[in-house]
Amino acid sequence: MQFVDEASIHVAAGKGGNGCLSFRREKYVAKGGPDGGDGGNGGDVILVGDDSLNTLIDFRYQRRYRAENGEGGQGRQCSGKAGEHLYIQVPVGTTVIDEETLEVLGDITEIGQELIVAQGGRRGLGNTRFKSSTNRAPRKTTNGTLGEERNLRFEMKVMADVGLLGLPNAGKSTLIRSVSAAKPKVANYPFTTLVPNLGVVKLGQFKHFVMADIPGLIEGASEGAGLGFRFLKHLTRARLLLHLVDVAPFDESDPVESAQAIIRELEQYSPTLAERPRWLVLNKLDLLPEDEQDAVCERIIRELDWQGPVFRVSAISSDGTQVVCQQIMNWLDEQRIAQAENPALAEEEAEIRGRMEEEAVERVEAYLERRHGPRIKPAEELSEESEDDDDFDDDDYDVEVEYAK
Repeated sequence: MQFVDEASIHVAAGKGGNGCLSFRREKYVAKGGPDGGDGGNGGDVILVGDDSLNTLIDFRYQRRYRAENGEGGQGRQCSGKAGEHLYIQVPVGTTVIDEETLEVLGDITEIGQELIVAQGGRRGLGNTRFKSSTNRAPRKTTNGTLGEERNLRFEMKVMADVGLLGLPNAGKSTLIRSVSAAKPKVANYPFTTLVPNLGVVKLGQFKHFVMADIPGLIEGASEGAGLGFRFLKHLTRARLLLHLVDVAPFDESDPVESAQAIIRELEQYSPTLAERPRWLVLNKLDLLPEDEQDAVCERIIRELDWQGPVFRVSAISSDGTQVVCQQIMNWLDEQRIAQAENPALAEEEAEIRGRMEEEAVERVEAYLERRHGPRIKPAEELSEESEDDDDFDDDDYDVEVEYAK
């Protein structure tokens, strides 16, 4: 199946049904009276997280979605039927963004999680609602309001515990092939990996974690160069980053400068992402003579002024990879236990992810403005649109009142 991690759709909620103008006409009932019922509310458009989906490809073929309208009211004080809600299944890990304002409407992170993206129109009132002691035969009704319509952009981020980070040909795909059943394409040229790959690393019964192979980054990726920030966003889901560095690049480039370029791109894309736990993995040691390995590794660590964990591996021969995986498993277990014992840590993690999301949206917004001009509505327009009546009740409808003639 083709991996599609971005899609744009149009959603429209249902219109509310109109109120009914009706009077009782019954034998032996003197004077009758108003008995027009209310209309039904319009249906909402609701997104639902589904773990059976792993791509947004379906939204490339169907782009318009509309919920059912509410039915109009009827006589004998019968209310109209409410419109059916429209439920749209999306993969877990989908971020929903309003294309007009670039506002993040929500994040689908759990199976079965629901997010209302378009609110259905409110029902109109029948003339029964307007009878009073001074108006025994009201000929007044209200129409139902229109449902919300929005242009949405979906951005799917792979759900992984560990994200692999590095330049093209750093050995990320080779590493994930070595430690999991995933089989991404491997070749001796840049950008072999064009889409993220997920691999489940198993270390015994009930011991496993998910590793994500992210396409290689180049200098300027945070500004859209190469594969750009289209795949940087996937790293915001990972709890731990593995920074792979090729210690013997075939183009004879300096591994230190390559690593520093990646660090700069992280900081420019999202300062919060750059502060996430990150381990250094020095890869392709098998390409160096044994008597040079220690000196090369120590120079890289010293010039990077690296203070975190460091591992030396050869992914193609699986040398040292099991040590890395075991340390990752231990670290993840410690994090889960700490969050279970201290709920404040889980809240802090959610806050950090929210901050990374905001920074990523700001980066994308700046990029789009450079290419297409401003896309966000002026602040005064947004403030006018957001002014709502907090004291709303059934008799408080900001719609035109129609009087029967």
